[in-house]
Amino acid sequence: MTRIALATTRDLAEIDAEDALLLAALPESELVAWEDDHDWASFDLVVIRSTWNYIDRLDEFLAWADHVASVTRIVNPPSIVRWNTDKRYLGQLAEKGVPVVPSVFVAPGERADDAHVAGKVVVKPTVGNGSNGAKLIDSDPEAARAHVAFLHSTGRTALIQPYLDRVDDEGEKSLIHLGGEFSHAATKAAILSQEMSFSAGLYADEELSPATATDQERAVARAVLEAAAQVLPEAADLAYARVDLLPSDDGPVLLELELTEPSLFMPFAPGSPERVAEAFRKLASSPRL
Repeated sequence: MTRIALATTRDLAEIDAEDALLLAALPESELVAWEDDHDWASFDLVVIRSTWNYIDRLDEFLAWADHVASVTRIVNPPSIVRWNTDKRYLGQLAEKGVPVVPSVFVAPGERADDAHVAGKVVVKPTVGNGSNGAKLIDSDPEAARAHVAFLHSTGRTALIQPYLDRVDDEGEKSLIHLGGEFSHAATKAAILSQEMSFSAGLYADEELSPATATDQERAVARAVLEAAAQVLPEAADLAYARVDLLPSDDGPVLLELELTEPSLFMPFAPGSPERVAEAFRKLASSPRL
């Protein structure tokens, strides 16, 4: 009998709603905390799902992914996870011609140029998720530098981006792909310009709604995935991907490419739990190379 592990974390207070949907659509699966000691080789497939505490234990998490990959199939694979868990990949995608929110990376010991902290900016860690450590700062260079310094004090590299105000009215569009093919989309309301709450503890609460991706958004998402495969050949064969786009005066631009543990926004697209389940079922039953 096929066995599929949906990797989660024991730090979640309750089961994630998407994990519950996937368990129902994929009865051969079970939730397993990545931190716990398991016989990972007993699974035909391990799917990284709600492992959202990895940002505080990155080295341990990457070592776990390497170990699992040595005994069975894990998606997405460790090389993808290692690349994607540090947002400096945005710079590589921009070099490939992808429209990316302008991004400046400031490592510990470095100082941001005055132009980078002027105006309305977002300062966040390059290793982070769920808006953890992200701060919106409006025309206060000293406050921006202070947050950069705080991130540096914790050993983290800072990412500085201009805040694109159109997100407040139009939201952030997420395009979900399964096996390289577009599946569905959802819109996320602006988070940083609102008072954030963390009811689940590991990520900021989000206001989500169903969405239809435009032809232009789908084209940009396709360009993002193609550029990722140019940077990292393994990215040409992704089990799942979420391309997060922001609206700008010049069209949609990439905010993040989520290849590690993205929510797939299944509650907002009829039939998507079954599509996701079938994609994982096929992977679990296919020969491991």
